[in-house]
Amino acid sequence: MIHPVTTEIVASALAQARTEGASLVIVRLNTPGGLMDAMRETIEKVVASPVPVVMYVAPSGGRSASAGFFLLESGDIAAMAPGTNTGAAHPVSLGGGEMDAIEKQKVENDAAAYMRSICTKRGRNSALAESAVRESKSFTEKEALDQHLIDLIAPNEEALLAALDGREITRFNGAKETLHTTGATIEVYERSLRQRIISAIADPNIALILLVLGALGIYAEFSSPGLIAPGVVGAILVLLGLSALSVLPINWLGAALLVLSLTLFVLEAKFTSHGVLGLGGAVSMVLGAVLLVNGPIPEMRIHWGTAIGLALPFSAITLLLLTLAVRSRHSKVETGVEGMIGSIGAAVTELAPAGKIFVHGEYWDAVAAQPVTIGARVRVTAIDNLKLTVEPVPEQTGGPR
Repeated sequence: MIHPVTTEIVASALAQARTEGASLVIVRLNTPGGLMDAMRETIEKVVASPVPVVMYVAPSGGRSASAGFFLLESGDIAAMAPGTNTGAAHPVSLGGGEMDAIEKQKVENDAAAYMRSICTKRGRNSALAESAVRESKSFTEKEALDQHLIDLIAPNEEALLAALDGREITRFNGAKETLHTTGATIEVYERSLRQRIISAIADPNIALILLVLGALGIYAEFSSPGLIAPGVVGAILVLLGLSALSVLPINWLGAALLVLSLTLFVLEAKFTSHGVLGLGGAVSMVLGAVLLVNGPIPEMRIHWGTAIGLALPFSAITLLLLTLAVRSRHSKVETGVEGMIGSIGAAVTELAPAGKIFVHGEYWDAVAAQPVTIGARVRVTAIDNLKLTVEPVPEQTGGPR
C-alpha cells in the first residue's frame, strides 16, 4: 500500500543510488493503491532524481492500480511483467464514501490534470491515461504497451536490464540520456529497521490488534501492580500501534466512538443497567474500529471481521475486570484494623467491664459497656490501639413449633 513510509523508502533508495553512482533505480510495483498525498510526494522524489528511475510492475500476477498507476507513469521507463495489470485510478474519498458533485468534480479534474502532466512529460498516451482516472479503465501489460502507456514488457529484472541497454530516454527536465546496463548488477535496497517495522505494521488491522493487546497489558499491570511484564509489553504494543496509525488517515469520529465505548464499560460496572451499557460499549467499539481509519481502498481500512473479533472479547474481558475491581472496592475489608470491626468472638473472661475475648483466632483485651459472662458471644464495635470495644450478641431463641 502507498503511504508515507513508501515515500521515505523511495527517497532513501534514490539518495543511496545517487551517492553510490548507480546507473539507474528499479522500483518494483505491486500495489492496490493508497494515499494521494503520499503518491504525490513519492512522484516528486522520482522526477527530481538525478538517477534514472524505472517503474516495473512485477511479479506476474501483480498489479499497479489506483495511485500505483500514477507511480508507473512517473518513471523515466515504465515496464510491466507478463500477466500484470494497471489502471483503475479514479480518485475516491477517504473512507470510500460518496463525495458531493462539486467536490467529486474538483478532485477528479485535479487528478486528471496531474496524470496528463506526467504522461505529456514522459511522452506517453496522456488521453488514454486520463481515461483510467475519469472512467477507472484498467489495462493488461499487452494493452498498455500497444497503446503506449508503458515502454516495454520484461519477465524479470535481467531481461529488463538487457532491453534497456543503449536505450535513450528523455528526463523530466527534457535532457536526453542513454542507458548503459551491460554487465550491470542489481543491488537490493535494504530498508532501515524503522522502515521494516512500520511497513510491517502499517496495515490498520494489525495496528488495531496491537493497540487492543497493549491496552489489555497496561490494564493488567494497573490491576496487579508488580507484574511488570504485562505493563512493559503493553506499552511497547501501544506505541507500535500508534506509530502505525500515525501514517494512516484517522477519522476522529471513529476515535471518539472508541473513547465512548470505554466510558460505557466503566458505567456498566458501576451502575445496574442489565447489560444495556455493556452492549452499547461493544457496539460503539465495533463501529469505532471500523470507522477509525479513513482508507481510500479496502486494504487500508479495518475489516468488520477484525473489529468484531477484537471488540467482543475485549468487551467481555474489560467488563469482567472492571466489575471485579469495583466489587472489591465496595466489599467489606477482611484484613487489618478495619477487618476487625463487626467480627464475632467469645468472652474468655468475664467482662465487667474489661477482660479478654477470643476473636479471629487470637486473644484480645476488650471492654464492654455492660457485663458479659464467660463464654458469651460478643461483637467488635471499635478498636483503640490493641484494645477492642465489644457488645454482647443476643442469643437466638425459639425454634420450630
